[in-house]
Amino acid sequence: MDSKINTEIERVEIIGVPISATNMDECVDFLVSNFEAVRGEYICVSNVHTTVMAHDDPCYKTVQSSSILSLPDGKPLSVLGSKAFPKMGRVTGPDLMRELFEDERASAFSHYFYGNTKENLDALIRKLEGSYPSLKIAGYEPSIFRPLTEAEENELCSRIDASHADFVWMGLGAPRQENLCFKLKGRTNSCMIGVGGAFNILAGITPEAPRWMQDLSLEWLYRLTQEPKRLFKRYFVTNTKFILYVMASKMRKA
Repeated sequence: MDSKINTEIERVEIIGVPISATNMDECVDFLVSNFEAVRGEYICVSNVHTTVMAHDDPCYKTVQSSSILSLPDGKPLSVLGSKAFPKMGRVTGPDLMRELFEDERASAFSHYFYGNTKENLDALIRKLEGSYPSLKIAGYEPSIFRPLTEAEENELCSRIDASHADFVWMGLGAPRQENLCFKLKGRTNSCMIGVGGAFNILAGITPEAPRWMQDLSLEWLYRLTQEPKRLFKRYFVTNTKFILYVMASKMRKA
């Protein structure tokens, strides 16, 4: 790997976690222009939840920090980061997929999809084939809902490389997808990107927050109204922690 690649896009520390100071256009340009150098690497799509997890868990912070990019998926991350890097803007998982699938410069790339259930993954593939007829789908497979053994990791890498995929989209959810990418770094010729629930959004299974809510950092509220029982504790605890950590960070700098 080219050692320069880790410094191509600067990072800004948000509550002590390094997030790539980038935006959608720059990110896509970076991937298209440097693709051979990013083979074997992985990309984290970071939000408030994963950033708080990385703050609280040194091992997960190492996983986030070791990525080729940790993209500012969450609006609060891009807002805070833009104070030091005005160019910084949101790069969400679903939008990154759409941008790469639509970009003519990326039309030669092939894609592998790993994660979710067979039913939902089949729905995603049908949707992608209808929306992006020229998209090169190298392969896809649902995840095993437990940690993989080393032998299973090697077999997954072999299947990915046999498909000649350029990008592997991981839809396992955080922190599982990032941890797996970290373990597979350098063991496959593809660039791995953890996109969490983006599979279900692009498949039309999970409703996507209106753009105005995303722009106002209210996407979490929209998701909460969709799945209140599952997400209430996560958002209440995570968002509260994030605010407190940001305030503490400002006090230390003052």
